Amino acid sequence: MNEIGQMLADNAPFLLSGLLTTLLLTVFGFLGALLLGTTIAIFRVCPISPLRVVGTVYVEFFRNVPLLSLLILIVFGLPDIGLLIPLFWCGVLGLVLAGSAFICETVRSGINTISVGQSEAARALGMSFTTQLRLIILPQAFRTMVQPLVNNFIGILIGSSLAAAVGVSDITNVTQQLNIQYAEAVVLFLLSGAVYLVFALGAGGVGSWLERLVAGARTGGFR
Repeated sequence: MNEIGQMLADNAPFLLSGLLTTLLLTVFGFLGALLLGTTIAIFRVCPISPLRVVGTVYVEFFRNVPLLSLLILIVFGLPDIGLLIPLFWCGVLGLVLAGSAFICETVRSGINTISVGQSEAARALGMSFTTQLRLIILPQAFRTMVQPLVNNFIGILIGSSLAAAVGVSDITNVTQQLNIQYAEAVVLFLLSGAVYLVFALGAGGVGSWLERLVAGARTGGFR
């Protein structure tokens, strides 16, 4: 036990660096996926047929490509066309592309919960489609999908562990390297798993708080 404690103490900066990388991968991946996924969701519900087709093809493609395969294509394929991107940002790009397909469907479902009557009333007032989205539809839709978006966040968090396979120095990659050096797989991977568990539970807690906050705002008080 003393040896394990010494190993963890000696490599604390290395482990903290991996933990920070995992957190940054997840946050950047989620924010990028949220922005892109919302855009694709708008494509899927807009009245312009070609954009609806683009949105549908995008979602069907990236929802059905394994994330690991996508990461490998990005890391080894982009240099072949002259694009040299740091491994960290390759990981972020993979998470954005894969995550946005799922977030798109979450956002589209949220948009579909808004009654058609509100859109018709907005059109009667002379609002354009983009104005309706910005002022009426999206603000209400996002209030209904707090927990689904938290689930998307957790999915991106768990998916970020695959970035270790292409050389990104996240917590999974760091524990793999330490295991090669110390041969303490059980301890190190339990530690790595605990990191994902804590982050996921934390995200779930924040999501529950936000849901109560939104519900309170709708009803004029907190439940």
